[in-house]
Amino acid sequence: QVQLVESGGGLVQAGGSLRLSCATSGRTFSRYAMGWFRQAPGQEREFVAAVDWSGGTTDYANSVKGRFTTSRDYAKSTVYLQMNSLKPEDTAVYYCAVDIQPPKFGLNVMAYSYDYWGQGTQVTVSS
Repeated sequence: QVQLVESGGGLVQAGGSLRLSCATSGRTFSRYAMGWFRQAPGQEREFVAAVDWSGGTTDYANSVKGRFTTSRDYAKSTVYLQMNSLKPEDTAVYYCAVDIQPPKFGLNVMAYSYDYWGQGTQVTVSS
């Protein structure tokens, strides 16, 4: 089992920044890929970003490329999502997730590929 706890969400004006954190426990953090997803009201959960077990490979949705950065801190067993230049359309509940069996090459971008999920943290961007 893996436990995930997100934090760092809140209300921010357009153009502002937030950093989300996802603290993990229960399994060896360094073994698995980590992903970030978001879900707006009435919308399906969508991929935002992912990072492999080493931290050396990342992937981003086109809508956030150049604005969001994900990274991981092995000492703290925590993964981060730095969000800059936020837009109202970034408003959603953000979730982190663990992929126990990532592909040999690349990262999974589909929610069903991820095995454990946090409870989510609300991000609201005002115009």
